[in-house]
Amino acid sequence: MSNQLTEEEMTTYRVQGFSCANCAAKFEKNVQELPGVHHAKVNFGASKIYVHGNTTIKQLEQAGAFENLKVRNENEQRVAREPFWKQKANRKVYISALVLVISWFLAMQLGDDSLIPTIGYGLSIVIGGYALFMKGLKNLRTLHFDMHTLMTIAIIGAAIIGEWSEGATVVILFAISEALERYSMDKARQSIESLMDIAPKEAWILRDNQEMLVPVDAIRIGDLMIVKPGQKLAMDGIVVKGTSTVNQAAITGESVPVSKTVEDEVFAGTLNEEGLLEVKVTKRVEDTTLAKIIHLVEEAQAERAPSQAFIDTFAKYYTPFIVILAFLIAVIPPFFGGDFSEWLYQGLAVLVVGCPCALVVSTPITIVTAIGNAAKNGVLIKGGIYLEETGSLQAIAFDKTGTLTKGTPTVTDILTYSGNEQQWLAITAAMEKGSNHPLASAITRKADEAGVPFNHIVIEKFQSLTGKGIKAHMDLEQYYVGSPALFDHLSMEIHVQEQITALQSEGKTVMVVGTEKEIGALIAVADEVRESSKEVIHQLNQMGVETVMLTGDNKRTAEKIGRQVGVSDIQANLLPEDKLHFVKALRKKYPRVAMVGDGVNDAPALAASNVGIAMGGAGTDTALETADIALMSDDLNKLPYTISLSRKALVIIKQNITFSLVIKLVALLLVVPGWLTLWIAIFADMGATLLVTLNSLRLMKYKSGSV
Repeated sequence: MSNQLTEEEMTTYRVQGFSCANCAAKFEKNVQELPGVHHAKVNFGASKIYVHGNTTIKQLEQAGAFENLKVRNENEQRVAREPFWKQKANRKVYISALVLVISWFLAMQLGDDSLIPTIGYGLSIVIGGYALFMKGLKNLRTLHFDMHTLMTIAIIGAAIIGEWSEGATVVILFAISEALERYSMDKARQSIESLMDIAPKEAWILRDNQEMLVPVDAIRIGDLMIVKPGQKLAMDGIVVKGTSTVNQAAITGESVPVSKTVEDEVFAGTLNEEGLLEVKVTKRVEDTTLAKIIHLVEEAQAERAPSQAFIDTFAKYYTPFIVILAFLIAVIPPFFGGDFSEWLYQGLAVLVVGCPCALVVSTPITIVTAIGNAAKNGVLIKGGIYLEETGSLQAIAFDKTGTLTKGTPTVTDILTYSGNEQQWLAITAAMEKGSNHPLASAITRKADEAGVPFNHIVIEKFQSLTGKGIKAHMDLEQYYVGSPALFDHLSMEIHVQEQITALQSEGKTVMVVGTEKEIGALIAVADEVRESSKEVIHQLNQMGVETVMLTGDNKRTAEKIGRQVGVSDIQANLLPEDKLHFVKALRKKYPRVAMVGDGVNDAPALAASNVGIAMGGAGTDTALETADIALMSDDLNKLPYTISLSRKALVIIKQNITFSLVIKLVALLLVVPGWLTLWIAIFADMGATLLVTLNSLRLMKYKSGSV
């Protein structure tokens, strides 16, 4: 792609009517050849095409005329599709099947050698196989071998040797197989497309003291949105007036409604249950959390999983091999006295049974279905590769604060050694007020609750001491706030050390406040463990996953919380770079390692793991963008579900690949005694495709919480 191409030049369109990955590839090639188009890329899983350059929908539909594709702008409303049995592509199958049945009946009455049923079989072949032949013959001219090429050769060959009845049957069954494949992919895609219908297309907006119904595209950031009880929110925003409970299941997968009041964040697509809310809009419709989820999931469906890449490469060499094998079966035995007509028939049957339909569809439909299911349950998986990696996880490292604990610590003890409690609390709060660290928030919150003024205190030469604390000047004096290690330069009195040890043994984090000359106070802070942490860790341990807790906290606090939740290993006193090194070391012991954090802190450790899992993705754009997997709710309960879903998907992929290959191998072995017929061949191919598809679609029903 040219470096001159900019994002502005790229347009995204939705495509309706893809039946297979080969058709998508052909459409992509056709679009790339359109005048004015610099580059085009199809996302088959999401049924989208990205076009760099200038073109029109009419030109795109002409490029997809071979498959009767329909194209629309990305944000345009989905056109309701006709029921599967009414679709135009399937009508020819019905007519062809009817002609075939009539021909069978005539053959029974007039005899197989009669001209009338033979004409009927030929008519059935032409009606049902016209599109197939056009694709197959065009492929033959360019020596491109795919399933259409194989079927075209086989059906024409069957007609040449007089097997009109079987040729017509093969056409019908292949058409049915393609229709089922198209139906199953549509079904899988619906799990994502249905998300687009969650949020309303218009909302009540208060402008100039008047309520008006405004389309979401016309709503501006800063507008005041009125959401009545029982209505869905159309936009993301902040509550400025009112209190209510909001069902966020569509975004986070949480089944229990969440209480919302002034200053709370709310999301498009969620349901306001009780009270009237006034919401200040904070994002445009294309930037809402729901829009980002849909976009990221659709992009994820385009990411090829390792098994899918293997299948694509395998199919590339497998299909030409089948053509050569069929040719050799048809040609070699007659040289040794075999009947040419009989062995040609066997060769044609090999072509049919060799169609890689089931093999090609075995992985992508599983990946698309699993990612769609996860999205509906509040888990964003960024690609097939991460789905497969998660299914193979052997160890998970957890950040402690905000992951295993609630991340909202509170001050429990303040012990002073000089001055008074209010003085040291004011100094500490003044130094911490600019920090986003949870411990800093606990200090400033405590000062506010105690009515201690600190905002007027002038802080100078503020400096963060990585992993240890902070320092700053006030009234010409240098003050320090941080871990006990920050005060190693002072010889602590024994009773101070004993008090620190006692507080730490209670699972509290101790912050020391003082100057270069003395320790002024100890402030103990405790973070409450999440209710779900113990059960989640227990489930993961039962699943055979090693669990490790990583924290910058002291060893005693870490061990108390670690024992409380039940992790297998506890690592304390870690700086951010130490967490990174530990994750790297863990990967040497276990090939598949995940790191669970908040998606903002611990970014290096998240990146160093095989799978970076972020908590609370619904509230942070960073988590959505940087993590490999985002748990949309601030809830660990989704983690065992995600792993079990991924493991189930891996099992289904392996089942599909094994079944596809075994059924073809068994059918091919029937060539040896000469038992392979076109009937058996097409049933083997269609049966494999159907079973593989149904097996994959089982993931649509996979429930959240199933382990």
